[in-house]
Amino acid sequence: MNASTPSTVLFDGGDLRLEQIDALAARRAVSVLDDGAPFRRRIDRGAAFLDTLLKEEGVIYGVTTGYGDSCTVAIPEALTEALPERIFTFHGCGLGDHFDEPATRAILAARLASLCRGYSGVRYELLQRLHGLLQADLLPLIPEEGSVGASGDLTPLSYVAAVLAGQRSLRVEGRVRDTGEVYAERGISPLTLRPKEGLALMNGTAVMTGLACLAFARAAYLEQLATRITALASFALGGNPAHFDPDLFAVKPHPGPVRAARRLHQDLAAGPAPGHDARLQDRYSLRCAPHVIGVLGDTLTQLRGFVETELNSANDNPIIDADNQRVLHGGHFYGGHIGQAMDSLKTATASVADLLDRQLAQLVDPKFNQGLPANLSAVEGPRACINHGFKAVQIGASAWTAEALKLTMPATSFSRSTECHNQDKVSMGTIAARDALRVLALTEQVSAAALLAVCQAAELRQARDGAAPPEALAETLVAVRRDSSPLIEDRPLEHELRGTLTRIRERHWSLYEPHP
Repeated sequence: MNASTPSTVLFDGGDLRLEQIDALAARRAVSVLDDGAPFRRRIDRGAAFLDTLLKEEGVIYGVTTGYGDSCTVAIPEALTEALPERIFTFHGCGLGDHFDEPATRAILAARLASLCRGYSGVRYELLQRLHGLLQADLLPLIPEEGSVGASGDLTPLSYVAAVLAGQRSLRVEGRVRDTGEVYAERGISPLTLRPKEGLALMNGTAVMTGLACLAFARAAYLEQLATRITALASFALGGNPAHFDPDLFAVKPHPGPVRAARRLHQDLAAGPAPGHDARLQDRYSLRCAPHVIGVLGDTLTQLRGFVETELNSANDNPIIDADNQRVLHGGHFYGGHIGQAMDSLKTATASVADLLDRQLAQLVDPKFNQGLPANLSAVEGPRACINHGFKAVQIGASAWTAEALKLTMPATSFSRSTECHNQDKVSMGTIAARDALRVLALTEQVSAAALLAVCQAAELRQARDGAAPPEALAETLVAVRRDSSPLIEDRPLEHELRGTLTRIRERHWSLYEPHP
């Protein structure tokens, strides 16, 4: 699925799509920073305007004042140069696991995109150095925990600012190294941040926005995968393809369910279901699958604008309007739109996990699986009694589903007053984004289990009834069987589940046309 030649993502202050950030994160694309004179002049104009204000002794938040509630504290001119280092120093208190390499690339790309808008008062040199980290894959080691999502992602982004200044640690070629040592080896000079540059790097929504771009891309693939798994489950259970008739969905035309039903109808070749009994209506986990999967698809469509508007915005404070010679103090660091998008996405995603878990429960239960063996065990004869097929896999999928559903509590509802009640209403957008990624990971695990189970069930159905699966389903069976053979005698399935999970996260299998 990956292109043999990476695409190019240009950072020139123009709009980017979330897929471009995802591609950079996975190294399917390379980044280019505009080095033309007009762009350079536009960026440097903001820094020059700030220098002029400093000479005129203007009052600028975070430049001639302290930070946050300390905005009433005046900073003497002799100390303004030291202030940028102070902000990334005292924010060096992050905890938890560190963001992995793709997430860190997405964070760097999101911060670069915002600064390239030209309203942050930074030098073009800062953009070059930030882009240099992304281009050379020198990845700051960033703790995941410590942001309340307003005043932006201060603590995690302090690790980006510190690395630019030659401090803390970074990941290079898979190893965690001291930044100073790596810079010395590569002849890189630490960057001395100018007034406002520490604040501009940290006082924004880059962490939650970068994570949101990754979450959307993963969820878009899950929408497709859940549809194909459902088609295989319908075939294996002798389901009724008429439930997905286009005329049926024309009278309730939500785009997501219409798309899912169309795909299912085509996958099942709109023919009679093999082994179908006299049951008029399938259980909800089959019959209502387009409606469940379609909510995820429509959530992606509706909330794309939230994420891409944030990605393509100046989201720090203050905003430096060099053209009109104004410093605008506001709250653009507030990550409410990302928080809302991620809380919504994780709910829709967990619902898909629940759908696949219910399908899997039908497949393994001889009371509901239309004549398939219990637990999808393929062993017959004397040894059948000691083989248990997918029994434990279904238990595992149920556990992963329960955890995903538990995490749907909206993070944005838990605003806390912080920082001497200056940050008295915060977004929790970064926690929402981290939650969404965890729900996605759990749903991918459920999908891996369901995919192996429906392949087993489809083959058992074909052996029992003699009807071959339709072409699209047969292609998926062949693709999955390249890495995982049918389960006859019981064997540990962890290795195969992990391999399947890796392929899901790499979007290894081409399934349907891309989501528009």
